[in-house]
Amino acid sequence: MKFSVTVTLKKDVLDPQGKVVQNTLFNLGLKNLKNIRQGKYFEIEINEQDEKKAENMINEMCQKLLVNLIIEDYQINKLQ
Repeated sequence: MKFSVTVTLKKDVLDPQGKVVQNTLFNLGLKNLKNIRQGKYFEIEINEQDEKKAENMINEMCQKLLVNLIIEDYQINKLQ
């Protein structure tokens, strides 16, 4: 099974990299840009046929290594 994990900073956490990208795009003439926040994206494929077990394994990976739970949120999606 294949999953995607999108990791983003929590809304209350300052995103300096996203702010630099936003300012650069603004300076390039994209004046209608309201906000950009930067994150991480993972595609994970595992050998598990039970969807619930697979999702639990991905969730465990996120909590143990992929995500800093103090400042980041994450979303898991099953890919086709």
